[in-house]
Amino acid sequence: MRLQGRARKWLAAAAAAALLLVVPGPATADGPRQLAGNYLNLHQCVYSSPRVVDYFTTVVPSRDGRFTTGTATSTAPDQTRSCGAGDGNFTPHHPWAAVQALDLSAGRYLNLHQCVYYSDGQRDHLTTVISLGGGEFSAGTNVSDTPDTAPNCGPGRGLYALIPLLSDVKALDLSAGRYVNLQQCVYYYGAGGFDDHFTTVVPTRRDGRFTTGTKVSNTPDTAPTCGRGDGNFGLIPLLSGTKALSRT
Repeated sequence: MRLQGRARKWLAAAAAAALLLVVPGPATADGPRQLAGNYLNLHQCVYSSPRVVDYFTTVVPSRDGRFTTGTATSTAPDQTRSCGAGDGNFTPHHPWAAVQALDLSAGRYLNLHQCVYYSDGQRDHLTTVISLGGGEFSAGTNVSDTPDTAPNCGPGRGLYALIPLLSDVKALDLSAGRYVNLQQCVYYYGAGGFDDHFTTVVPTRRDGRFTTGTKVSNTPDTAPTCGRGDGNFGLIPLLSGTKALSRT
């Protein structure tokens, strides 16, 4: 009888130890992580000036904080855009200032599309990165198990036509790291009658002069990596920026 009692105690202890082995503990650096938010709420803030025709786009806050955006990861999709008030000269331009909620659990790749338009008559560029309801200035940004290899852009409208050389797509492998490091590089040309800002968000393979460091990594970026421009358009560090969007 004593042996049976000891056996029962030993079995109970063994069962308790086995339970400890199956209780989930904190994730390790190499182990699975829980998503902090399934949605990437991508806010596109397009600013314009009443003085001249000059549009420029921000998707992350500029370094001066006046041209901020609400781009972030979240457990819920955003329904309305969030843009800074500008600096008094440039204010949000509502037809193109918008938000797209991207479900990051829908696939392996965040296909980030950049569509750049130009008006020769206005001497002005316009950049879009989100879907605008399939309109003329819509970008095909999406989440999918298939990496996109070519940008999907609307044809433009009126005086503004698509510029394929500056438009592109980057398929960001979401399994490659914890952070979506989203970068924007803003350039400006103001000589010879021009007054034109120009924004890039993805590295353009066709024209590496206006590249950006947008990528997925286990390290959060703290500063943008931008190309030098083409000799006419120079980088504006104050309006450029980066945001490390954590998924865990």
